[in-house]
Amino acid sequence: MSTGSIGASTTYLELSQDDGGAHKFYEVAVDGTVVTVRYGRIGASGQVQSTTFPTADKARAAAAKKVGEKVRKGYAPAVAGQRAARPVTRRQVASAPSTARAVAPVLWRFRTGSSAFGIHVDDDRCWVGNQSGDVYTLDRDGGVLARFTLPDGVKCLVADDFWIYAGCDDGKVYDLSSKLPFAAYDITADVDIFWLDIHEGVLNVSDRGGRLTVIDHEDEHQWARRSQGEHAWMVRADDRAVYHGHHRGVTAYAPDGGGELWHTPTRGGVLFGWQEADAVYAGTAHRVVQRLSKATGAVEATYGCDSAVYSCATSPSGRFVFAGDASSSVYCFDRDGTRLWKLGTGGGSALSMQYRDERLYLVTTDGSLVCVDASDAAVEAAQQGTVPVARDVKLAAALPTYAPATATSVATVAQAPAGAIVVECVQRAGRVRVHVVSDGYDASWNVQFPREIREPGARYVVDALHPAAGGFYRVRGDIRRLL
Repeated sequence: MSTGSIGASTTYLELSQDDGGAHKFYEVAVDGTVVTVRYGRIGASGQVQSTTFPTADKARAAAAKKVGEKVRKGYAPAVAGQRAARPVTRRQVASAPSTARAVAPVLWRFRTGSSAFGIHVDDDRCWVGNQSGDVYTLDRDGGVLARFTLPDGVKCLVADDFWIYAGCDDGKVYDLSSKLPFAAYDITADVDIFWLDIHEGVLNVSDRGGRLTVIDHEDEHQWARRSQGEHAWMVRADDRAVYHGHHRGVTAYAPDGGGELWHTPTRGGVLFGWQEADAVYAGTAHRVVQRLSKATGAVEATYGCDSAVYSCATSPSGRFVFAGDASSSVYCFDRDGTRLWKLGTGGGSALSMQYRDERLYLVTTDGSLVCVDASDAAVEAAQQGTVPVARDVKLAAALPTYAPATATSVATVAQAPAGAIVVECVQRAGRVRVHVVSDGYDASWNVQFPREIREPGARYVVDALHPAAGGFYRVRGDIRRLL
């Protein structure tokens, strides 16, 4: 549909497929010599790109060309707001009581208030993200440090070096590494996210339709593949490959999109994935975890559980393999597949997990982050019926809370503080990029930066920039606008 006053016009198009595929819009506005394109998921604000042309005639011709290209791809005129946003798939899981005779030695438990899928544990902190869009950070002893409030439910938390990202049901991936979180990636409108992984700034997305979509640090589509199966709940990546788990098994693809390296059917559809240096681990609906060689895809070991496996993890180098099932139990196996123990979680089923320094951290269907003492002595005592009294972690009275960056939420400074780095927003080829102005940095590299606050000509100061593979910088620390 075209609207507009004299000298200005807007054409709004939509492409919505009944089979659950594309559900996106494309809008082209012409105002004099400026053409503004807005596109994204139907019901969302989308992304915006503006280009200035030498004359109004050339601007109108460029706009007509863009509209024609989209119409040929199946887009049709529509009225903005009449078609509702398509709901994003939220994982529906059942959780039965554990059949284990003993309960795991839980040291502490933090209840987030909503079913939780996201977890990450590093040397200093634990991160948990729930279906209400809350992400909490805690110290390793269970002290709550901060809360991030994101616009939609958290699908997963992933780490790339010391950057932490939250994949959300709104189709965006938020960088939580600074006090002011920001949307670092906005995933293609027709992708219904199931799981994410980020490796050296490259985002890998697995979805409901069994597709794998790869996006670079500037949020630009690189390549995509459709695997043999649907419901792809697993994606893991390294320098060697991207490992994609779906209801027909695990498929490995070359990281540059060059093609399939191998495919291995699994015993049941893949519900979760883990990786170590030389192997990937697939937890399946048919009550097993299977270890697959990264080099060949060969099944090297199988770890048998008593119910569908919702999550899995390992100790370093895969010495011990852990699994969480649909019946609120957690298991430990040796490397070769011998079951060492099975214990109840004392709560819901573990939807994600991570092992660190003889502790097993779980996030569960009842919305808890649970810290289990996984040392040999603690587990042996638990099997004999002796477990510690789990400590219920409480929220601090004045908990620091952070929301995603907006144009009005960024603090301003009159001059760059000592040691700060200045970056500038520059419009190039219809997109606003961010480059470093300060000495000592490569001015040709892009900076991964919040799109919501990019404005051509605007300058910002940041605490630190770190180079990443692929030739770009990541922000570390606070972001402030330079007046």
